[in-house]
Amino acid sequence: MGFVVEDLASELLYLHEILQQPLLHKNIKLSNVMVDSDFRAKLGDFKFGNRKEPQMITKSYMAPEYINTGQLSKKSDVFSFEIVALEISCGKKPINPKFGGSQVNMVEWVWELYVKGRVIEAADPKLRGDFDEKQMECLLIVGLWCAHPNYNSRPSIQQVIQTLNFEVAVPILPSKMRTNSSPLTISISGSCSSIGSEGRQVDDSGPIISPIAH
Repeated sequence: MGFVVEDLASELLYLHEILQQPLLHKNIKLSNVMVDSDFRAKLGDFKFGNRKEPQMITKSYMAPEYINTGQLSKKSDVFSFEIVALEISCGKKPINPKFGGSQVNMVEWVWELYVKGRVIEAADPKLRGDFDEKQMECLLIVGLWCAHPNYNSRPSIQQVIQTLNFEVAVPILPSKMRTNSSPLTISISGSCSSIGSEGRQVDDSGPIISPIAH
């Protein structure tokens, strides 16, 4: 599971940071994820030569700023990428039907578990606990970080890869998903294993995200 997400992150890193002229994918969703004969994950439905192609983003994967303004950025791709990552980790769709006709938002559900110190409970039950708990917690928390409604509070795809590889500490996220335009302060924990096992103190104030080395 983790290697699939890491493969997709590497694909996005190539588009955003490695190409001489960086590009946006603009249509990241689970149905566009392919696995080759070597079981490596690839992002499909992307055309290098057509930057002006009309956007066909599925609503469940749309970043809030795109819905509000129609503008796309690298952070919009990061939002869509981690919706896919959370789908893979949780075994759920972005929007899930609930008894009585209501719906449950996957990101909000995982965030609630995170705040309660129980984020590991969001892991796909079909896995029956057959996963590395430290890696799963890291994956879920990074997913929430990337899916934050405030694009200023999302990481770059390079920061995502560094965190998933445990090259930097996992962020401690705020207790609420604020949607205003001011970026949040996100504290950085000492180790991934300390995240999600107990309740935590969070910092909802401050002007900028704490820096992570590139």
